[in-house]
Amino acid sequence: MNAGSTVLVTGGSSGLGAAVVSAVAGAGGRPLVLDRQPPADGVPWAACDLADTRAAEAATRDIVERTGGLDAVVTAAGMDVPGRLADVPGETWDRVVTVDLLGTAAVIRAALPFLEASRGRIVTVASTLGVKAVGDATAYCAAKFGVVGFTRALAAELAGRVGVALLIPGGMRTAFFDDRDPQYRPGPDAVLNDPADTAAAVLFALTQPAGCAVRELVVCAEQESSYP
Repeated sequence: MNAGSTVLVTGGSSGLGAAVVSAVAGAGGRPLVLDRQPPADGVPWAACDLADTRAAEAATRDIVERTGGLDAVVTAAGMDVPGRLADVPGETWDRVVTVDLLGTAAVIRAALPFLEASRGRIVTVASTLGVKAVGDATAYCAAKFGVVGFTRALAAELAGRVGVALLIPGGMRTAFFDDRDPQYRPGPDAVLNDPADTAAAVLFALTQPAGCAVRELVVCAEQESSYP
């Protein structure tokens, strides 16, 4: 990524996605956003529910064609509804996996022709729960373990044509936990990262020189317990 590069960020209206948008803009890039909610004023965006994967593909193509090309994609959108497998409604469980895994693949699939033309980069966002499984998180772990495998396979598939990096973040101080049942929210003493620090790692991956690939990054608070 250079000054003036165009970077599409899913989930760019809040949390890590919004922090990535700020980091890209601060580095002289041009962020674009796919989200259900509008991002910060002045950032081009398309309304998109990643649970509708075909619509996500169409929205990706539309915003890139409207704005004139693409240099990178960061798939920061994600959701979770914790609970025991028997207690989480099937449609809710399916939505978590669809948004976090299938939506990630759909956006990248649609963006690939543009990224191959620009020899661009992809940063997918998994989670420390994509490498460490815990109870009451079967949907989220299934999705994020899937993102890890998907990204590693994609890196092999696109080597020499598009740079692919996997981000594995720990918990961050965002609204991600706000709608959970109290038992699944971080406690007042939880050690969480500032999303701006994680976004800085994304920018590091995006700004490597041609031919240099950052394949995987684990970024978490030093005392955060979900890794390893």
